[in-house]
Amino acid sequence: MTYSRRYQAAVAVPPLLWVALFLLAPYALLFCYSFWAVSPLQTVVHEWNLRNYTQLIQNPLYLSVLFRSMRIAASVTALSLALAYPLAYYLSFYASVRKELLYQSVIIPLWVSYLVRAYAWKTILGSGGVLNTLLLYFHVVRHPVGFLLYSPFAVVLTLTHIYTPFAFLPIFASLEHVPRNLVEASHDLGATPTSTFWRVIFPLSLSGVLAGATFAFVLSLGDFLAPLLLGGPSGIMISNIVVSLFGAAYNWPLGAAVSFTMLLLVMGLVSSMQRLERRLSFT
Repeated sequence: MTYSRRYQAAVAVPPLLWVALFLLAPYALLFCYSFWAVSPLQTVVHEWNLRNYTQLIQNPLYLSVLFRSMRIAASVTALSLALAYPLAYYLSFYASVRKELLYQSVIIPLWVSYLVRAYAWKTILGSGGVLNTLLLYFHVVRHPVGFLLYSPFAVVLTLTHIYTPFAFLPIFASLEHVPRNLVEASHDLGATPTSTFWRVIFPLSLSGVLAGATFAFVLSLGDFLAPLLLGGPSGIMISNIVVSLFGAAYNWPLGAAVSFTMLLLVMGLVSSMQRLERRLSFT
């Protein structure tokens, strides 16, 4: 069935206008702000310059926080994949009748508020929390362990708990699409389960792994609530800097420069993942 150009335009124009108005226009405004300045009277001056980007590069604070954020995001990604892939593999190949129940068990935490999950970990990791209480009760330590909370460890742990389902979903979907006849053929030809996994199943599920890694990394890199609630001074991430610049510091141009730099970083990462997925595609 063919549609007229008028019908195609009527269908395509509204979503394109929506994207242009609520996505591209804010990005364009953010880009413009990043080249402006703030006067001593705390007003934005429409004076085009590169001072914000120069300050971003020359100030070691921003670079150190950015690299810390990338390290935390990379740690969350690695841990999320380490948890999500075995779980998705078990559900896809071995869960049988319990698959739906276990799948729902993974999805249900997404229904719980982000703040509830973050405060739950704050309660668990605090000096008077559940974990320290158990350690003291079993005489593992003599005093409450202080590094559990308000540290990068707490941020990584919380973000891993929050974003593991986002890594699980694309991995599970890719494993569900692995042709079972290929797995059976591999067994019939005498391959061991380990060889079948590494030569058949894992290569065919790489697209899901890359998608899950992208979700976990990008979402972790842009998170600011977990570092704010559990990070402390050593767990501050780049998004917290952006919030501070747009809020208390009232330096919107510098905050826009940091935000636009993060946007370019994320776009480069997504583009690299797409090229890598096409190169490693087996289908």
